Amino acid sequence: MVDFALSEEMQMVRETARDFAWSRIYPTIEEDEEAHRFRPEIVREMGELGFFGTLIDEQYGGNPELGMMAAVLMSEETARVSASWGLPFNMQMIGSALTIQNFGTDAQKEKYIPQLVSGEKLGYFAITEPNSGSDVASMGTTALKKGDRYVLNGQKMWISNAQVGDYGITFAKTDPNADKPHRGLSAFITETKDAKGVEAKAIESKFGLFCAPTGEFAFSDYEVPEENLLGKEGDGFKICMTLLGNTRLSCAARAVGVSRACLEDSTKYAKERTQFGKPIASFQMIQEQLAEMWLEHAAAELLVWKAAWNYDRIKREGLKERNTIAVSTAKLYSATAAMRSATLAMKIFGSYGFSTEYPAARYLRDAASYAVVEGTSNIQTTIIARWVIDEMQITGPKA
Repeated sequence: MVDFALSEEMQMVRETARDFAWSRIYPTIEEDEEAHRFRPEIVREMGELGFFGTLIDEQYGGNPELGMMAAVLMSEETARVSASWGLPFNMQMIGSALTIQNFGTDAQKEKYIPQLVSGEKLGYFAITEPNSGSDVASMGTTALKKGDRYVLNGQKMWISNAQVGDYGITFAKTDPNADKPHRGLSAFITETKDAKGVEAKAIESKFGLFCAPTGEFAFSDYEVPEENLLGKEGDGFKICMTLLGNTRLSCAARAVGVSRACLEDSTKYAKERTQFGKPIASFQMIQEQLAEMWLEHAAAELLVWKAAWNYDRIKREGLKERNTIAVSTAKLYSATAAMRSATLAMKIFGSYGFSTEYPAARYLRDAASYAVVEGTSNIQTTIIARWVIDEMQITGPKA
């Protein structure tokens, strides 16, 4: 039997995130957006409420029984109010703490995970470079072993939390001459706050996500102790793909939150705005646009929920299955839905959509990010197409 109803516990999780977003983020969102203001106290409050522990073991401050479904529900509800404030779920838990939990030593887990879960420390993960994006294996940052340390040199770009983060996961080449480039990658837990050998600078010229810090790292003989190697040398590509497979699901949930915001605010505006003596919601073309927004949102949400449910099922039952196709499908569709809904919202709001008096312009700017971050839409399309061609079971009459 398939049950699409959320459990009472999941409903409570969703309502908690919704109440927090509306009470703590919404009241100052417009002024924060205008000032490009990030408020670390919000991250700490989210940590205190347990937002960053749904995938983390109890001994490190988590509540793993809640699982990925709780994580995407909270990401969705938060992003409905502000897409910027959906990012801490990845920075604190899914991209950093969960990855350390999956691949780290006991000492690494005990040292780094609890303060990420609590929000006391700000996390990040550094993959992208000026000349390396979708082609992860082509990254140029190196980490060469010298005695009991690794020395990092190179540059990372478009890193969330770079200029405010305390520590996170950085990927670099430990074997630049590997027979296949991806085999030479390794992952490190890096402590970059006020550290020698690394400069972190903010990227101010962004199109959207104004309340989410984005920056770059410049490593110049930055030293990392060998005990901060995550996994083994050469495990970097595997760790990176696992990390992205998880973080892109949270990204998809945030896109669903934005599409919901577009739908709800457009409907409210269409019922209030009058032309030719009646609300524009009574016009057939506006109704068609609202109906299309609903279809896009509803389908995207179900795909995200299915991928989260499948993640939790695989983990709960200890299966060897991969969740890749479900996540890529959810990510691609939700990114498309968010952008489509934001574009329709701009049309419904008309001239007001083009102003900053209403949030339609913000939704459009933020929605544009989802086709790029955590694996571009082109990459997701490629993953899906390869699966369809190589792995999808095609049914038909028996021979």
